[in-house]
Order: sequence, then C-alpha cells, then structure tokens
Amino acid sequence: MNRHPLPALSAILMALTLAGCASNQNLDSANEAGWQPSGESATVDRLWRVFERYEGTPYHYGGMSASGFDCSGFIATAFDEALGRQLPRSTSQMLAAGDEISRDQLQAGDLVFFRIKGKDQHAGIYMGDNRFIHASTSVGVTHSSLDGYYWRNRFSQARRFD
Repeated sequence: MNRHPLPALSAILMALTLAGCASNQNLDSANEAGWQPSGESATVDRLWRVFERYEGTPYHYGGMSASGFDCSGFIATAFDEALGRQLPRSTSQMLAAGDEISRDQLQAGDLVFFRIKGKDQHAGIYMGDNRFIHASTSVGVTHSSLDGYYWRNRFSQARRFD
C-alpha cells in the first residue's frame, strides 16, 4: 500500500497538464481532420504529396527523416523533395533568409513563423486557406490553422523564398 499518495497525485496532475497543453496545440487540426488544400498550383500539389507521405511522423529535435522531424527539418525536407530547393536548416537561419512578407500577402509555399516563449522558434509551410503544414512537438507532422486556438496569437512573421 502506498503510504505517500502525494507523489502519485503529482504525477497524475502533471500528466493531465501536459496532455492539456499538447491537445490545445492541435484543436484546429482535430476539427478539420479531412482538410485538403484547395489551391490548384503545382507548388501546393507537390508540397501536399510530401505532407501526405510524412503525416503523423513523430517530432524529433534535429530530425530530417521519416523516423522523425523537427519543424525546420520538415520544411527543409519538404522543399527539397517537393520543389528541389535547398533551404537553410534551422529556424533562425530561415528567419535570416528569404524576403519578409505581411500576413495578407501569404501564398502557398511561404514560410510562417511563430513566437513561443518570447522568441521565434516554430515554423511551418503556408498552404492556402489560412492553413499550414508543420512538425508539431505534440503530434508530429500535421496541418493547422493560422487562426487555431494555439497559433492565432503566436504568428510573428512570414518569409518567401523565390
């Protein structure tokens, strides 16, 4: 018999807290699980095929393969496989490259960046219809809405790589 229920209770509360945070990040994905981009462009089509190949691949910091991706690793891999283009490897390198554009100028294939814990540290690929594909720490490669619960107040900037 456990005479000290406090550690067990603490563990349960921590698990519930973490699960709540992880699920918040993807409420918008769950609501539109069948979403597909409506764009007719070759860029959207090629990027979407790469996304479908890797959808659900787990998050792995520093990852750039089907065994796991981080956000910039997924972007670099998607651009290479879909468009034959090499992008910088890290989020900070991506932020220093490309042309900054405003949110109202977004086109499919632009990169979107998000401020988390006070700095730009997450990125995804804009796909049109206010949606982006990315490697989420909670569910791996997924799609989300820029206006989703977790993302709407974290958008910081966008970059275009022509």
